[in-house]
Amino acid sequence: MTLEHRIEAFVELGKQLQNLTPEERQAWAFAAASRNTWFTEENVSSALNGVITMLQEQYLREWLYPYHLKQVTPKKVGVVMAGNIPMVGFHDFLSVLISGHFLLGKLSSSDDMLMKRIAAMLIAIEPAFGNRIEFVDLLKEADAIIATGSDNTARYFEYYFAKRPHIIRKNRTSIGVLTGHEEPDDLKALGEDIFRYYGLGCRNVSKVFVPEGYTFDKFFEANQHRANILDHHKYQNNYDYNKSILLVNRVHHFDNGFMLVQQSKNLVSPISVLFYDTFSSLSDLRHQLHEVKGKTQVVVTAHGWMEGSIPFGEAQRPMVWDYADGVDTLAFLQHL
Repeated sequence: MTLEHRIEAFVELGKQLQNLTPEERQAWAFAAASRNTWFTEENVSSALNGVITMLQEQYLREWLYPYHLKQVTPKKVGVVMAGNIPMVGFHDFLSVLISGHFLLGKLSSSDDMLMKRIAAMLIAIEPAFGNRIEFVDLLKEADAIIATGSDNTARYFEYYFAKRPHIIRKNRTSIGVLTGHEEPDDLKALGEDIFRYYGLGCRNVSKVFVPEGYTFDKFFEANQHRANILDHHKYQNNYDYNKSILLVNRVHHFDNGFMLVQQSKNLVSPISVLFYDTFSSLSDLRHQLHEVKGKTQVVVTAHGWMEGSIPFGEAQRPMVWDYADGVDTLAFLQHL
């Protein structure tokens, strides 16, 4: 199978996913929710839209252009996929297969239904992928490894896979920056970065930096329409629990009835909680962001005004060339 055949197959996959009827999307979401109740119909649909965008032909070809994939010697690449948000392992799935390798996928029990459906659809489009995709429990036969997990599991991965070429990803989160001059639409867009997937993704904003004296009134007002997030019982349970902890411990915080905002030096906040910290100047802000760069996936600002940031509302819409943790997966695969 040539590179051109592989590109054409994935482009067709994107078209078929785009042509799923509302009823078919609902069926996908129902199947996913049977394993993971965080995978609501809205969030599964959002993740599908992200995959469809990645698979647009112009983006695929622009992404692949700098690489030399026609002479790749096929290897068995084991991919340990996370299950925190729907189809979060798709980019690795795409990268391994489009570069010409064999995929040994170890799926999370929290997200196995969706990835298997995508694989079946791809094989139906191009049967040659049938012997290039295998979902396994163990990765003993893998020549190389791509694994995504927590800081704890990363230590295990690094020990277990030390003798094989590997990419091991650890915990990361995303950060927002507010200046106090944002318009209501900007603050609504930031809400998308915070609340999409209930805050479970590494591209979700779990902390914001704000100028000293900042008040969250306008932010709360702009995102009041998200109050129905409490309709999800697990989110409601997390909100109630975290609120009770803050109240019992008499920790100063802000509460808009469905979200808690707490000052903290930590980066990763619990579900339903947004951490914040303050900065005194632009140089102070840059210093603080530099200090946590190794634990940050993306930084979002209004219209992407800060160098190295992306606009509010775009954190959960990565393009195909946006690599997790900034590690070039295709370069790794190209040189195996």
